[in-house]
Amino acid sequence: MKIEGIELRRIAMPLVSPFRTSFHTETERDVLLVRVVTPQAEGWGECVAMSEPRYSPEYVDGAADVLRRFMIPALRARLADTPARFDANLVGHLLGPIRGHRMAKAALEMAVLDAELRASGRSFASYLGATRDRVPCGVSVGIMNSIPELLDAVAGYLDDGYVRIKLKIEPGWDVEPVRAVRERFGDDLALQVDANAAYTLADANHLAKLDDFDLLLIEQPLAEDDMVQHARLARRLRTPICLDESIESAAHAAAAISLGACSVINIKPGRVGGYLEALRVHDLCRAHGVAAWTGGMLETGLGRAANVAFAALPGCTLPGDTSASRRYYKADITEPFELEDGHLAVPTGPGLGVAPIPEILDEVTTATEWIPF
Repeated sequence: MKIEGIELRRIAMPLVSPFRTSFHTETERDVLLVRVVTPQAEGWGECVAMSEPRYSPEYVDGAADVLRRFMIPALRARLADTPARFDANLVGHLLGPIRGHRMAKAALEMAVLDAELRASGRSFASYLGATRDRVPCGVSVGIMNSIPELLDAVAGYLDDGYVRIKLKIEPGWDVEPVRAVRERFGDDLALQVDANAAYTLADANHLAKLDDFDLLLIEQPLAEDDMVQHARLARRLRTPICLDESIESAAHAAAAISLGACSVINIKPGRVGGYLEALRVHDLCRAHGVAAWTGGMLETGLGRAANVAFAALPGCTLPGDTSASRRYYKADITEPFELEDGHLAVPTGPGLGVAPIPEILDEVTTATEWIPF
């Protein structure tokens, strides 16, 4: 495949309401988009790095820098040697010598793969091996100022049709909010919690109180770099432990499964370095009988399209955080994803199956940079 050039584009996307987790409150997404232009088609990638290195060591300015200075030049050099033999499967191998920066790698791989699939007329879903034409959707509910505010928010999301509720928790905002939601909405509500690494093993007895609420899982209760402690915690809780930040590759997933650190994995393609590595994590989970689901990072319609396709894989057995566009944005940069009976339709068009709407994209763009090949 020949590439004529790559565009790095920054956009500013205000959220419909502040999204608070145990580590940060976001009111606007500073998004880095990658556009790969070929003679046959153009492809889009979305970097899920946040503005500050709080969820992970990566941040959006750093992602733009490593793409500009190292990744895109490596891609350009490879194509100068043997352009006819290049495809998306080689991106991960080519970028392997660059340590870390998985979110930047994922954005570049996604853009190359989108261009390749658009040129061949094949959809993201069919390429990945999706087996469903729609996926059930959960919603992530941030930390609120009060329990009444939380209950109102949950009620609204259930009225919208979401089939699973995830509550963000932190010390001081955990047992009582969960109790209130369970009491208000009943035992039939599919409910889980996400701590974003806010606790330590010393909190095990406190976290065990969540066992009373029949949760689907507790996501990333401890530090991302401590699988051993997660394995110890797993032996002390009835609630299944799900790992998120700890899983940066299929190798990390294999280690976590071997240690007994989790029985569920949240697969975020942007976090593990791309959809092809995410597919390897998916296959590993499926082979070992570990439940999996697709997490979200407040993506625009571009990243959401790819995530919905990934969520349609057979091993993604739990509802993901693939919410409707209006959960986060008043106006998405693509045609909005709309919830129907608690599900989102899997795009079937070539590549991602969606594309930015030029007028909206221009309105939210803050900077562009064209890198010719």
